Amino acid sequence: MRKSVTLITGAGGEIGHALVTRFGAAESPIITLDVNRLDPVLGPRVVREFTGSVTDVGLLDRILAEYEVDCIFHLAALLSTRAEFTPVAAHHVNVEGTLNLLEFAERQGESHGRLVTFLYPSSIATYGLPDATTKTNVGRVREDEYAHPTTMYGCNKLYCEEIGRYFARHYKQLSVGVTPHVDFRAVRFPGLISATTTPAGGTSDYASEMIHAAAKGEAYDCFVRPDTTIPFMAMPDASEALMKLAAVPRERLTRTAYNVSAFSRSAAEIRDVVIGAFPKARIAYKIDEKRQGIVDSWPADVDDSAARSDWSFTPAFDFQRAFHEYLIPTISEYYRS
Repeated sequence: MRKSVTLITGAGGEIGHALVTRFGAAESPIITLDVNRLDPVLGPRVVREFTGSVTDVGLLDRILAEYEVDCIFHLAALLSTRAEFTPVAAHHVNVEGTLNLLEFAERQGESHGRLVTFLYPSSIATYGLPDATTKTNVGRVREDEYAHPTTMYGCNKLYCEEIGRYFARHYKQLSVGVTPHVDFRAVRFPGLISATTTPAGGTSDYASEMIHAAAKGEAYDCFVRPDTTIPFMAMPDASEALMKLAAVPRERLTRTAYNVSAFSRSAAEIRDVVIGAFPKARIAYKIDEKRQGIVDSWPADVDDSAARSDWSFTPAFDFQRAFHEYLIPTISEYYRS
């Protein structure tokens, strides 16, 4: 008999690290799939590690044969900066890999006769505002507005949201007697800031990079303008949002993709907080016009009222608490040890 488990792909990344830790506390049986071995601290928290790619259909078939997967957190992806340098590889991993996992979920659901919940971390990179004036004037952006991404990563994420909606609501709709077995649920995350992992190449990582550089006593050149403003969220709130969305009854959900956010602050405001905690920090600005252009296409804030209404999303960390109670003390302690 196959064992009933939760599968987390990309478990070695920033969100995966937080999610595995969160699941470990809940003592839920999980298996993981990542191209690298997990951090030794995380390894004991999982039932089994599979090392490989989400593009490896043979490996997914092997998992299908051995385990009965009830829930999938599909985190594996090439992040925004790397995706711009290797757009074809990004499509291969981010789109084809997601399609493989959705088909895997459908086959899992068919095999044990019930829905498989599929959690997908999307991104504010799915947005593409045309200019700075629009960004200033529109205020908080809803899920169905300005969905014109300017990056390969954003295109990948938006397309996968639509593929997921297809699997959940319209899968093989012309076939007689076919019922979808995938319950797809996506969260459009803002910039995520983690205290327990180092920045991994995200276009919003300037916030994390400021703190890490200051804690190490290194100079840092922020690659965006001081007035650059986008929404952010502390990593514990991100993992909690995924867990909360996974648990809510399907009939309460009015969408398949939801905005979430915790606070919206400029690069200058973030710098001020970091300088306050590390008075000797050397944080200057060296604008990367191309990366600046990408961040300028993202909204200054998002409307997450649907998430708050449908599944009672409420972040625990506002701006002050995220930096003063989570990020700064945790990162400082890491570099002192």
